[in-house]
Amino acid sequence: MARFEMHSADMAIMGEKAVTADILFQMGLDSACGRHGMTDLITAHKWFNIAALKGNKDAARYRKEISGEMSTSEIAEAQRSAREWLSMH
Repeated sequence: MARFEMHSADMAIMGEKAVTADILFQMGLDSACGRHGMTDLITAHKWFNIAALKGNKDAARYRKEISGEMSTSEIAEAQRSAREWLSMH
């Protein structure tokens, strides 16, 4: 079985299978802790937001937690990015 790493949700779509809420949640965790580079709370918020919309129960809690460390404009940017991603996928 082949092994690969996903660094973006666009890479996460394999064949006919859509990205799951759990994959999106993991991407939020990766961004929040800087697993693939620097910590990026805006991107983490975006993935947690989308994961929560798709049914991951922990995502909303994590999104709320990191929101306390973000400015209003950063949260707005994350929300715009989430809406854009959802409209494209």
